[in-house]
Amino acid sequence: MDSRDKEVVIESWLVQVCGHVQGVGYREACVRHARAQGITGWVRNRLDGSVELMLQGSRERLAYMCSWLRDGISAAVVDELEVMQVQPPLPRFDHFERLPTL
Repeated sequence: MDSRDKEVVIESWLVQVCGHVQGVGYREACVRHARAQGITGWVRNRLDGSVELMLQGSRERLAYMCSWLRDGISAAVVDELEVMQVQPPLPRFDHFERLPTL
């Protein structure tokens, strides 16, 4: 069996981004970038001023997305990025979307 035969393990990560991340186009940029990377899940603003994301994909793609979340949007200032792996069972998302503020 070669590397092309390996099944990709899909992980789910809950990410909270704190700093100046609301009102600067952060969520829309997240939607575009996640979709381009083949990541599914959602993004939403939180009433505390943070942005929360549920990401599903391979470990490598999720790690790349988290790296991008730190400094991929020039108008945002990320002070803290909290990442928590969510254990199964969790429903699989079909796409990446923006949810209402919670």
